[in-house]
Amino acid sequence: MPSSAPLRRTVVALLLSCALLAGTTACGSDDKDAAATPTSSAEAQKFAKTRFVTNAGLAAGATYQWIVKPLKAGKFKKDASGQKFAMVKAGVAGLFVYNRLKAAVSNAKGDDTLAKAVAPLTAGIESLKALPSKLRNKDSAEGAAGTFQDVINSVKDAGKSAGAEVTDKIPSAGQLTGS
Repeated sequence: MPSSAPLRRTVVALLLSCALLAGTTACGSDDKDAAATPTSSAEAQKFAKTRFVTNAGLAAGATYQWIVKPLKAGKFKKDASGQKFAMVKAGVAGLFVYNRLKAAVSNAKGDDTLAKAVAPLTAGIESLKALPSKLRNKDSAEGAAGTFQDVINSVKDAGKSAGAEVTDKIPSAGQLTGS
């Protein structure tokens, strides 16, 4: 009887790919974001750091809660109890993290110091879109989780250097799913 592990990996990679693809198409601004956008450049600059810290903090919290923590607990290992569910949650969290990091970079543009600190991180954030294909190519979930953690740490360091300290904020289930 053929092993179901390659099939599982393919299904998980497909789910993660779909989640990221759906997230990139849903990452455009919506009416809620437009209504919350400050109207003057002074207002945009005033709230840029606060919005950056909020979005980056949510991304950091989701990375820790649903990607790094399950990794440390061994949930991504082959035949681990609850592996599939942990991988699906990690995929949804990955989509959320990518979305919030893109928003944080956009927020950083309202503050000159923060914009300069965050600008070099854009390539790292964009690299998160490639993680599903890495999983499909049999790269480990541990490597993918490490990539997420590295990008989060870079964003935190950039924020700190610009006077916008980022702390982890675990998003609610509603925030994570966009409801």
